[in-house]
Amino acid sequence: MNTSQPTRTFSWESLGDLQLGRPNLGPMAPVLAYRLMQFTLWDVLIGEFGPEKANDLFRRAGNLAGKEFCHNLLDKNLPFSEFVAQLQKVLKEQRIGLMRMERVDLETMQFTLTVAEDLDCSGLPCTDEVVCQYDEGFIAGILEEYTGKVFHVTETDCWASGARVCRFSAKLIGDAPRD
Repeated sequence: MNTSQPTRTFSWESLGDLQLGRPNLGPMAPVLAYRLMQFTLWDVLIGEFGPEKANDLFRRAGNLAGKEFCHNLLDKNLPFSEFVAQLQKVLKEQRIGLMRMERVDLETMQFTLTVAEDLDCSGLPCTDEVVCQYDEGFIAGILEEYTGKVFHVTETDCWASGARVCRFSAKLIGDAPRD
């Protein structure tokens, strides 16, 4: 029996075959199960590294997830408006949230978007803080994978801060590093 710790890095294939592995329960899990994992992991990371580092790690994980999500589930060759429509559709199908673009400036590559019924926070008690650092990274990762450019995404409104949607501001910060 191999008792060594896993040393693997993430790949889309490491998510496994959900149809084979969950023939009765299917690919969807309750939001409660997702949040239980997310918030306990976040709590442990805050305890180990402090809130600033934990938030940074959540953004980085979200960024990797966003890149992989875009690469594996979205058509990056679509014109921007069609890409956004496809993104909205897939986010809804995957029950991640209901996204809407509020402001698009393709010249400066600045966007404002909202996510209603956000998987990470909708329904949380009001704490007067934004809590969707994972989503900040996720959105930045999707935009980077689609455009080849790096974005800084900031959550400006959150269910946990008293809003009824999460609002994100995305700004271009430069070219993505080449592999």
